[in-house]
Amino acid sequence: MSGINDFVVKFATVNGSGSASANGIFAKTLFRMGIPVSPKNIFPSNIQGLPTWYEVRVSEAGYLGRREGIDLMVAMNPQTFKEDLAEVVPGGWLLYDSTLPRVWPREDVTIIGVPIAEMCAAKWQDTRQRQLFKNMVYVGALTALLDMDVEVLKSAVVDQLKGKEKLVAANMEAVALGREYACKNFDCPLPIRVRHADGAKGKILVSGNDAAGLGAIYAGATVCAWYPITPSTSLAEAFERHAKRLRITKEGRRLFGIVQAEDELAAIGVAIGGGWNGARAFTATSGPGISLMSEFLGLAYFAEVPVVLFNIQRGGPSTGMPTRTQQSDIISCAYASHGDTKHVLLFPANPTECFAMGAEAFDLAERLQTPVIVMSDLDIGMNEWVTDPFAWNEAHVHDRGKVLSAEQLEKFKELKGKDWGRYQDVDADAIPYRTLPGTHPTKGAFFTRGTSHDENARYTEDGRAHARVLDRIRRKFDTAQTLVPKPEVAIKDTSGKTGLIYFGATTPAVREALDLLEREGVKVNALRIKAFPFTRDVVAFCAMHERVFVVEQNRDAQMRSLLMTEAEIPGAKLIPALNYDGMPLTAAFVYGAVLQRLQPAKAAAE
Repeated sequence: MSGINDFVVKFATVNGSGSASANGIFAKTLFRMGIPVSPKNIFPSNIQGLPTWYEVRVSEAGYLGRREGIDLMVAMNPQTFKEDLAEVVPGGWLLYDSTLPRVWPREDVTIIGVPIAEMCAAKWQDTRQRQLFKNMVYVGALTALLDMDVEVLKSAVVDQLKGKEKLVAANMEAVALGREYACKNFDCPLPIRVRHADGAKGKILVSGNDAAGLGAIYAGATVCAWYPITPSTSLAEAFERHAKRLRITKEGRRLFGIVQAEDELAAIGVAIGGGWNGARAFTATSGPGISLMSEFLGLAYFAEVPVVLFNIQRGGPSTGMPTRTQQSDIISCAYASHGDTKHVLLFPANPTECFAMGAEAFDLAERLQTPVIVMSDLDIGMNEWVTDPFAWNEAHVHDRGKVLSAEQLEKFKELKGKDWGRYQDVDADAIPYRTLPGTHPTKGAFFTRGTSHDENARYTEDGRAHARVLDRIRRKFDTAQTLVPKPEVAIKDTSGKTGLIYFGATTPAVREALDLLEREGVKVNALRIKAFPFTRDVVAFCAMHERVFVVEQNRDAQMRSLLMTEAEIPGAKLIPALNYDGMPLTAAFVYGAVLQRLQPAKAAAE
């Protein structure tokens, strides 16, 4: 086996051992060498003590999806030795702490033993230092084995230890220990190794939650209310961190408010209250939080109050797998709350889109006067991605929608031919005009309620009036269809026999799979959904194909169901390709799902 800038390294460690920093430094070093990397943090839902893994796919070609099979395993946790060894591909390598030597029952794997604990015990007296520096010793060994640039690694260490500069020298000593041992005892570098490249040139390495938090800042959000829940917590923390840097005046005045509420219900309530008062407000949660917030989402939908919700999806149902990824909240978010509700959803595929769609969500929410839910997930939200730098048009003016000023209220009847009413469809786009508290001393007041109301916000139990209001709110979806991001379409086969629909975090795996299929002579057209409601492009794409695969990470084919219900696509045409084991999707899975249907004999042979 050999490969330059094309392999997978996996670190098997113990949660709470301090390995996360060392593993992150490893990935950042390769990124700074110009190599596209795809780090995946696979961690348990406890504080410390259980096994944790960190995968880094190295791909100069720019493939960022997770790849099955490990080329080099750094096995630092004896509890998982058996399963870690099983993951190494034939011809691969396994590095372990050989302070306590062991026999490995595979002859097709090269074992690299480095007495890490013994070396640390001889170098440092402090027990905690020994534990922490063990991680940097194996990183040092990897610098020799993979031919990494040590100066670049040092710059990553310096950045990691900002404010703790005294620790830089000790960490680099640990790196030197591992590097020197590897150079003396093994043929370095291995057949798999790295070299400087340009694949990551001009890119950034960032998590989706950090990007979404910054997107909310650029969108003009001033209110964030949240309740801690994995994997969304870091989004609210990112917003607060960015706000403290960008939203505090020279005089020390905070131009933002952030509330850690007592539960998810209170969090969405605060955010809706902020939107009702004219602030750009949001909350962030995951699937269990969506369940709890549903009644309040129904209030915002029916009372037509703008609010943004970031749903960082995880494995379910119930508590499910808090530290694993899925796309399992599609139906629950599309129709959140009881009764007839329907919400706008955005599906970012990477941190760049988390930033852009996160900002766009606030414009859509105010333009449409409705909740908008950004459907990220744990893979995008918590892992770092090589992605395009964020772009922002400084000339952009936030779309506040139909908010009336005092002057506009005075002239409303003159301009529109009728007196203002909170829920009147004056412009035939199903979106009424709204006012904010305190706008006018005598005009513009209305009673916001969750009970049935007529066009002038008056309580009513008249079924005909109730139906008129519901019908108008539904028509807002027709308007929303013209405003949401359009899908991304790639046509490779003009005969149009086979299509494939995908969205969100499945994007890198699908794109790689399409390349693999094309190399086998199988051309598949593809469409990436970016939003719900579906635009006409989605309907047209399905109509032009005999069969359409729908790739998603849930058991019940939720996107497929939404396409059948909302776009009226025949179910027989939509072929589900479903993965729901909590791990990021691989190209091999998508490739196999398509080939099994189109060329079953070949798929069976492979």
